[in-house]
Amino acid sequence: MPATKNLCAQISLELHQKISDAREQSGLTTAQYITNLLMEYYEMKENGGNTAMTNNKSRTLAFQIEEDLFQRIKAHLERETQRTGRKLTQREFVLGLIEEALDAAERQADSPEPEEQPSVGAGVGPCGAQPEGCGIQPQDTPGEGGEGPCEDETGLPDSQDE
Repeated sequence: MPATKNLCAQISLELHQKISDAREQSGLTTAQYITNLLMEYYEMKENGGNTAMTNNKSRTLAFQIEEDLFQRIKAHLERETQRTGRKLTQREFVLGLIEEALDAAERQADSPEPEEQPSVGAGVGPCGAQPEGCGIQPQDTPGEGGEGPCEDETGLPDSQDE
């Protein structure tokens, strides 16, 4: 671990509250959070003020969900935070679910036994989604959520290909 030194500064109460709220939401210690802020600031300054993710291989995945599902997720995150004593963030929760689902799908796809791979008519909907009643939200129909039905890669515009 590199040598450290204390940094102290007087800031407004309003800014302090903003920082405290964001730090709590991140689940980091104050030292970790401030260190990350300062590192991001200097990286941005080196990039001419751009926050472009040119050196980062991350992509943004954003979508809207129903209010009741959002509230259920928030309640779950609070329960898990109480249970574990460590704040579980929305990002960690959603990434964990995505990774679990992809791992299971990849294991199933790599399975040499074809009878273990369900077909569309065997209880799995289009795009590998579970049918209604299996604990997974059904997909929006076109026009409801602003998104169309699943398509294979050939039906996607070039901007969504990665």
